[in-house]
Amino acid sequence: MADSKAMKAFKIISISIIIIIIGIWLVFSFYLAHKPKPSFIQGQIEATQYSISSKVAGRINEIFVKKGDLIKEGDLAYTIFSPELDAKIKQAKAGYEAAKALSQETNNGARIESIESAKDIYQAAKAMAELAEKTYTRIQNLYDSGVVSLQKRDEAETNYKSAKFNENTAYQQYKIALDGATKETKEALRQKELAALGTLDEVESYAKDAQAFSPISGEVSNILLHTNELAPSGFPVVLVIDTNNAYLKFSVREDKLQNFKVNSEFEGFIPALNKNAKFKVKYISLLGEFATWKAANKDKEYDMKSYEIEADFVDRIEDFRVGMSVLIPQ
Repeated sequence: MADSKAMKAFKIISISIIIIIIGIWLVFSFYLAHKPKPSFIQGQIEATQYSISSKVAGRINEIFVKKGDLIKEGDLAYTIFSPELDAKIKQAKAGYEAAKALSQETNNGARIESIESAKDIYQAAKAMAELAEKTYTRIQNLYDSGVVSLQKRDEAETNYKSAKFNENTAYQQYKIALDGATKETKEALRQKELAALGTLDEVESYAKDAQAFSPISGEVSNILLHTNELAPSGFPVVLVIDTNNAYLKFSVREDKLQNFKVNSEFEGFIPALNKNAKFKVKYISLLGEFATWKAANKDKEYDMKSYEIEADFVDRIEDFRVGMSVLIPQ
């Protein structure tokens, strides 16, 4: 009888303990279910991306980098092969050399042979004019004496005047050969030479752009074209991320904006690195209408705007990657 009572008491105690345990578990589960969860804002690490491109259109000759490589400012990224550009350089050089030779020839004046030839023609015309003058003088004297007719005297006078005109013309031609081209002609040819030189410089500057160099130091994030592919002018063949100037980007509702003033500092947790980092707000901007938050309770009977915030790292963090999430506690 005593054993029966003891067994019955043991069962009651066991059941009571189980009920208490179940009750405790239910209370704890209810507490966990209704416990306020930590609030945080999620942002993302970003960095400015630069494109390496060329003004020259042509085929990719060789690419010297690959995705993930670290590249320094001024490093050669790729080269372009363009037969059309080589042909234009030859044309520009030929045009410049021709204009230069013509300008030099004009500045040097006429050849010695041309000057001597003009001089001989002038001397011959001068001799003919002197002979015509003497002949006219004799005929005039004979006419005054009544020996020759007026017709003969007029013919002699006409021959003399014609010889003087020929002498003057020959002298002017000789002077032109002696002096060379006019000042205006020389200046015009000099300007043509400068224009041809400018064209050559322009084409050669394009030729230099057939080698594409990195404008910054950073990490190669993508390569959009490969060897032997055709690259249009200005096409971004290689993309480089400026990892030295990474920043955090996130958005907040306007009721939380008071916690993020320009130049204020805050902490964020980077799950991928399992560490905290300090940030400093540098930029705040209103997002578009699509980013409007609706009122959640009757105490806020208005639509709240969202603002975009950019913040710089206060201290440099090693091993971070662009795109990593950052959790900002609230």
